Amino acid sequence: MQARTNIAARAARWSTAHRRIAVFGWLAFVVLSVVVGGAVGQRNLTDAEAVPGESGRADVAIERSHLDPNAEEVMIQSRGMSVDEPAFEAAVADTTERLAGLPAVTKLSSPASGGGRVSADRRSALIEFEIPGDKQAAEAKVDSILAAVAAAQRAHPDLRIEQFGMTSANEALEGVFEEDLHKAETTSLPITLIILVLAFGALVAALVPLLIAFSAVLATVGLLAIPSQLVPMDPNVSSVVVLVGLAVGVDYSLFYLRREREERRAGRTAEAALNAAAATSGRAVLVSGATVIASMAGMLLSGDPTFTSFAVGTMTVVAVAMFASLTVLPAVLSKLGDRVEKGRIPLLRRWRERRGGRSVWGAVVDAVMRRPLVSLIASAGLLVALAVPAFGLHLVVSSSDDLPREIPVVQTFDRVNAAFPGEEAGATVVVEAADVSGGPAAAAIADLRQRAERSPGVVDGPVEVERSADGTVAAIELPTVGHGSDAAATAALETIRGRLVPVAFAAVPGLEANVTGEAAQSKDFGTLVEQRLPLVFAFVLGVAFLLLLVTFRSIVVPLKAIALNLLSVGAAYGVLVLVFQNGLGESLLGFHSNGGVSSWLPLFLFVILFGLSMDYHVLILSRVREGVDRGLSSDEAVRRGIAATAGTVTSAALVMVAVFSIFATLSIVDMKEMGIGLAVAVLIDATVVRAVLLPAAMKLLGERNWYLPSALGWLPRVERSEPEVDPARA
Repeated sequence: MQARTNIAARAARWSTAHRRIAVFGWLAFVVLSVVVGGAVGQRNLTDAEAVPGESGRADVAIERSHLDPNAEEVMIQSRGMSVDEPAFEAAVADTTERLAGLPAVTKLSSPASGGGRVSADRRSALIEFEIPGDKQAAEAKVDSILAAVAAAQRAHPDLRIEQFGMTSANEALEGVFEEDLHKAETTSLPITLIILVLAFGALVAALVPLLIAFSAVLATVGLLAIPSQLVPMDPNVSSVVVLVGLAVGVDYSLFYLRREREERRAGRTAEAALNAAAATSGRAVLVSGATVIASMAGMLLSGDPTFTSFAVGTMTVVAVAMFASLTVLPAVLSKLGDRVEKGRIPLLRRWRERRGGRSVWGAVVDAVMRRPLVSLIASAGLLVALAVPAFGLHLVVSSSDDLPREIPVVQTFDRVNAAFPGEEAGATVVVEAADVSGGPAAAAIADLRQRAERSPGVVDGPVEVERSADGTVAAIELPTVGHGSDAAATAALETIRGRLVPVAFAAVPGLEANVTGEAAQSKDFGTLVEQRLPLVFAFVLGVAFLLLLVTFRSIVVPLKAIALNLLSVGAAYGVLVLVFQNGLGESLLGFHSNGGVSSWLPLFLFVILFGLSMDYHVLILSRVREGVDRGLSSDEAVRRGIAATAGTVTSAALVMVAVFSIFATLSIVDMKEMGIGLAVAVLIDATVVRAVLLPAAMKLLGERNWYLPSALGWLPRVERSEPEVDPARA
């Protein structure tokens, strides 16, 4: 009786029977996704929308009421010339005149007309102005202003004339981010191709996984414009999509293609080899993709808009890559047949022939299974040692201090701050009411000002109040002690939130008061992570457990998988602490430690790394379970399954490590942390965990690996049978 084929095998049969529809349909889908995405346009999170909690509500109110003006400054500076000298005065007057003639400049204040500011040493002058409109409108107008300032600089080469403000700085930093992303994309593709050529020994076979993965990334970037209308995307989501899309896209195609080539070398016909690959590796890809998507979904529970956008992006790219591997890849392979081996590298072929098919990882697995207890203790001890520094993990919110100082706009920021030092820290109380200009709301605002000015350790300067044009929103600026989000600034924030604001506004009905600022944003994000992290962990671990339980019909397999994955994630956390918190290798990686790890990174890394680790675990254990189902002993199935897949896992991991390591070379420290964390974890997972810990643990457990309590016998059986092959054709 013919065994019933699984979903992946049925998808492959349809694909090979309808090659033109599969291939050209996929190409049309990719092109349509890019076109629709370009037409719709991706809606990105604004700076205010990206902030969670109370500070986020305050920032949104400020943004909506236009209380945060698009303030810009032009600094004119000289090392040896005073502002009173004719050449300096001429430069100030010329720059002022150029700016005054621009419709994008309003509220111009310059030392040339008795306004602006002059530094204490009288060697720097500051021209202040605003760009009318919201953030998007200001960004569209800033280029003409930057051009006028550049023209003034050319006209007065003996002086330094430069512009700074949030609008101009954001444009400059976005240019740096885009340059970094372009560098990562253009570098990762050729490196991935080189690794795949080494893995397959043939150019055509290497190109197939790369093209599948790259097209999946292209389609996803276009598709994200649609959900972004409901769930705005973080501007960095495309970087994450490239990372995850290339990783899983290459993985899935690599495993599928490797299995098809293996079956072909074993003597099967082209059709039978493809069917066997679909029924085995294809099914593993299906289960693995579902597990990774479930892991990424954990970010939806974070409550943070940035994580939500990352979840949508990563889930989409994994689903698209999985779909392409199960439908388009079989059609391509059936068309190419043995021509997929074209473009062979002669030296690699001769080297493999000299090896006689011997596997390095096969020898490692044999050695591990001969001494499983020693191997388990040694490898687990190494990972625990790496994970120990993670117990001292300190989370920080990246600030302007963490930006690379070689970026021109950052150097301008430093020079402006040095010449015109301002307040070190501050909190902004945002009040929303029917009328903030009069009545009880105005009286409460006045009361807050008086209380703040009398409160020691809270206010370190004058208190300013600004009201919206419609009189419904007021922003009270309280310059506090401390710097950024340090202990002094955080203590001041707690006083403002815990005592001053509640006392001042408690008796005013219908009034809402929220506090924002750097310390407030850091506090709110930390609180959110602290509250939601257990929920995210529980969801990801729980869903992974259930998926593996049903897939492998074993309670031991999911428990062991979770334990091994947590070890590799913990080791990655430990390395991050050693490198970025303790400053190990600062000069090598080109950064300066800020004494902690970026606050968003642990949750993000856990979800991504757990998903990718489960990816490998499912692909390897599917091969092991396949051997058990064919009647092999547990030990023999483990030995053969891991030895057969370890080389493929290593190749896939090398691709990931190479791509992730590229991000460690980028200029932004958050990107460095993400790249190092991902690269280290994947490297550990593919070597120490999969080649040593996993076989050692499975050897020690023996047949208990497949233990399923009788009370769970009702669990559904996932189709795993391989289609029968006509012996005469094989």
